[in-house]
Formats: sequence, C-alpha cells, structure tokens
Amino acid sequence: MTNHPSILHPLKGTPLVDLHTHSSASDGSLSPSQLIDEAVRREISAIALTDHDTIDGLAEASRTAQEQGVRFISGIEMSLSWEPGEFHLLGLGLQDIDRGFRQAAEDLRQMREKRNREITARLCEMGIHVEYEEIAALAGGRSVGRPHFAQFLIQKKLVRNMEQAFNRYLGKGRPLYVQKEGLSFQVAVSLIKDAGGVAVLAHPLSLYVAWGRLPSIVSSLKKQGLDGLEAWHPSARTGECKRLEALADSLGLIVTAGSDFHGQARIERKLGRTAGGLPIRMDIGFLQKDG
Repeated sequence: MTNHPSILHPLKGTPLVDLHTHSSASDGSLSPSQLIDEAVRREISAIALTDHDTIDGLAEASRTAQEQGVRFISGIEMSLSWEPGEFHLLGLGLQDIDRGFRQAAEDLRQMREKRNREITARLCEMGIHVEYEEIAALAGGRSVGRPHFAQFLIQKKLVRNMEQAFNRYLGKGRPLYVQKEGLSFQVAVSLIKDAGGVAVLAHPLSLYVAWGRLPSIVSSLKKQGLDGLEAWHPSARTGECKRLEALADSLGLIVTAGSDFHGQARIERKLGRTAGGLPIRMDIGFLQKDG
C-alpha cells in the first residue's frame, strides 16, 4: 500500500478515528450499538470494532454506524501463540468472512473458555471459592474475559479497582495469569488476507522482547505477511510510540493507532485517545480503499 496512515498531533479540522475498540461481544462493557453511539458523542468519524477472537458484534455495529453516519471498519483482534509475552493480531477492513474464518473464531472462543476455567480453578486453589457460572453471569451471557474476573475480585473487596486487579492478580506473571493458546501467525494472516483485510501487530511491546531484537522480529513477520504496526497504544509511553512508528516507517509498514477501548472494564482508556491521552487523528485513505 502506498497511502500509509500515521498518527498526527492535534490539527484543527482533522477527523478523530479509532482503530482498536472492544464491545460486549468480547470483554467490553458497551454493546456494539452503544459503542457506535459513544463514538458519535465523542465526534469520532471512523471506528473499527476489533473484539477479541470474535466477529459476533460486527453486524450490529455496522448497522448502527450506517444509521449514525459513522465510517465503520470491520475487524477482529486474534490471539496468537507466542512466548514469552502475548501476540495479538488486528485484522482491519474485513470484507468477506467465510466459513473457515468463522471456524477459526470458534476455535479461539473454545481456547478462551479453557483459559477462563483455568483461572477459575486457580481462584479456588487460592481459597477464593467461585463457580465458573458466577463469572459468566458477570459477563451477562457475553464472552468471558479477564475484566470479568477483575470485577469479581472487586466485588469480593480483594482489590479496589480494575488496575489493581490486573497488577496484583491477572497481569503477566501474576497468580491468576494463564498463558493464552492461539493460532499460528501464518494461519491468522491467511485468514485476515483471505477476508480482504490487513494484518496489524497490536501493541507490539506486549511481545515482551528487547528493543534490540524487535526490528528483526518485525521484519521477519513482514516477510510472512504482516501489513502494519499499532505503534500508538495507551499501554506505551509516547516516546516508545514514536520509536515504534519509526520502526514501522523504516520497514514500509502501515502505522495505526488505537485506544483499546473497553468501556467501564478499563475506564482509563478513552475512545479516540491513545498514548499520553493524545487524540487519534489520522489519514484514513487506506480504510476508504480497503473497507
């Protein structure tokens, strides 16, 4: 692609966009329709729904976005097998979601449920008795994720808030952290590209690799089909984001930015805002081209 979007500092008249959000179809607190309503309230002109390992919310979000006059980008955030950190791959601009894609999403859903049940078992081992159905009830019949376990810990007054729940119990290396199973990179990229989308490495620092190794790893992924880097993400400092953007530019990769919005599940993340609280203002030419 020749028209690579990249983050811009606030410029008058430049539209707000957000290329990484979640709804209650995975582990966000807002329904897909409510997410679009929130985007309208915040004057966001283009938004991608990228729920974890599911496309169940796309139809509802797309309908509401069309009614509200918001540019909608169908997406997903896929879990991939990776050590020592976590590898999440965004698929943006999905257009033709076939049976194979849906089966892969179902496989990922089953892997997620297996992980959730392991977290439940660990809670019981810690002397905190809970049935998995209690956690599922907190999800309201939607996909269960770590924020729902965090909500349970808050209700039991073991932590004060979501951030503390992740820092003490659910984050990487903590007692309730269970490594995700996922797809291989090659399978995930093929699924995204066959669906007409672009494959973007989400929050690259979550790979947990040294800066010295990151360029060679990303370069290798590009040779295998990676299209872009989510250089701007609220989990990173602005200096780190600029460094990731420079890396993407040096390799000819798309640069994207997102809020990783989850609603009340992660209240510190604001729709249309990324690292350092910066508004996401982008050239969205590739989205207009690729859908």
